[in-house]
Amino acid sequence: MEEFANVLISVILLGVLSQVRSHAFNHKYEKGDPVPLYTNKVGPFHNPSETYAYYSLPFCPPDHWEEKKETLGEMLNGDRLVSAPYKLDFRVDKESQVCRKNFSREEVSQFRTVIAQDYYLQMYYDDLPVWAFIGKIDKNSPNEDRYFIFRVLQFDVFYNGDRVIEINLRTNPTFVNDLTEDKVIDMEFLYSVKWKETFTPFEERTLKYLQSSILPHHMSIHRFAMSNSIWTTLILACCLVALYVRVLRKDFNNYSDDEELAGNQEETGWKIIHGDVFRYPKHKSFFVAAIGCGTQLFTVVLSIIILGTMGVFRPYDRGVLRTALVITYAVTNAISGFCAVSFYHQLEGSNWVKNLALAGFLFCGPLFLTFCFLNAVAATYGSTAALPLGTIGVIFLIWLFLAFPLLLLGGFVGKIIKSEFQAPCRTTQCPREIPALRWYRGVLPQMVFAGLLPFGVIYTELYYIFATVWGHRVYTLYGVLFICFILLITITAFVSIGFTYLQLAAEDHLWWWRSFLCGGSTGIYVYAYCFYYYFLRSDMSGFMQASFFFGYMACICYGLFLLLGTVGFRASLLFVRYIYSSIKCE
Repeated sequence: MEEFANVLISVILLGVLSQVRSHAFNHKYEKGDPVPLYTNKVGPFHNPSETYAYYSLPFCPPDHWEEKKETLGEMLNGDRLVSAPYKLDFRVDKESQVCRKNFSREEVSQFRTVIAQDYYLQMYYDDLPVWAFIGKIDKNSPNEDRYFIFRVLQFDVFYNGDRVIEINLRTNPTFVNDLTEDKVIDMEFLYSVKWKETFTPFEERTLKYLQSSILPHHMSIHRFAMSNSIWTTLILACCLVALYVRVLRKDFNNYSDDEELAGNQEETGWKIIHGDVFRYPKHKSFFVAAIGCGTQLFTVVLSIIILGTMGVFRPYDRGVLRTALVITYAVTNAISGFCAVSFYHQLEGSNWVKNLALAGFLFCGPLFLTFCFLNAVAATYGSTAALPLGTIGVIFLIWLFLAFPLLLLGGFVGKIIKSEFQAPCRTTQCPREIPALRWYRGVLPQMVFAGLLPFGVIYTELYYIFATVWGHRVYTLYGVLFICFILLITITAFVSIGFTYLQLAAEDHLWWWRSFLCGGSTGIYVYAYCFYYYFLRSDMSGFMQASFFFGYMACICYGLFLLLGTVGFRASLLFVRYIYSSIKCE
């Protein structure tokens, strides 16, 4: 199985790397050559999901309209690149007029509305992103707020030899038009271009976008959080070692030192339920499907983090991360099918086809339903976040001709490679009655306690991840993210082992689902953090943004629940097999 997973990860890496290489922009220019400049989108600054086509606002269109052909990742990213009305020829300084236009009262009102919502515009020049706000509000006016639109854009472009290195876009606050009143306005839009030489090599032209991520203040926060997480993990590991030395080892020695004496002693605690501890769980088809999905998602997350650590996801490399997610999830369906069907046969299941279908739709089913609803919301708003039918068709074809066949292949391989469930103790015919337990040993209280420590490990890093996914921050510290992920997996495993032992010590043998739920409970904490972030740490607002945020975060947290639940169960299974193989069970 490990070799199979390694082959799949290699395929993922090669596929995404080829996608990045084909996407890379590497043009050389001579003086006077036209350099491609595309307008992308506009939207409220505080609502990153709510984006619209650039010319949905009454800007001056170019003489020759051209739409850039988008990749799958760019379409998923909401990019809609079209020709810009500005001409920025290589190393040619210029001051020029874009257009002169009479704006109707409705158009003036439209501009005033978007200025009130802090709309920004985004363009790409030689594949480098530039931004600018559309206007500003003067709140110092004695009578009412006044709305102004910027009508002059200043481009400062830096070059090194025959390459474009950097571009900055500035608005001139002295050249504005007052849009406060509802009336027809005649406006003239201008722009200027100034070229400057720099000695920055072409390979380092995206480094400036990384500066916000590696500032000393942010790095000190990351180091402090990592230090706390490592110490938490070490303390928890020490507690488990102490449990092993003081309790379990004592029990093992009693059995090994004098087996006859141990046989005459009345068994209590976790030893007395050895005939029930490996009894197969209820709803085993659903259980093994969840394990298969969790294993697949673990591979997806690990592959993405490895790609990021290798430097594949460069800042503002449009859509590459989303393309990697689609390809990775499609390819790893083989792992989901294999794990689900193989484990299902170990638990003596008979209807493996039904189990395989359940594994295939357990995660992508809710994700598909959420996507359909949110895509309808975006289409109603006229947002570029709504995927066109062509892109939806491409995703469907990827699922039909790549993901689905690999799911079947993995399930078929899992059916062929039959293996027995390794249980060191024989299961009795009749299940043992579970004694009455105190309230804090229930499922919900243990889930509350079990998810607290793993969530504390990732709490600090969550803010930066949220600020990247649901904001305008650039996240590039994939090495830190990799360490954080390893710590999260480790501490989830430790916590699950600890709670499984407490459950077995209370003579409760129904640990299968309990270990999965306790391990996955961190996903519930993360979703609770979503409400804190949305209402207290961000300025997002509106139905569309709230729908996208809570809808897609529900899917992400559900996936995290499956992933960590699988880790919790796998760790508990290894622990239970070890302790019961160390004693003599009749």
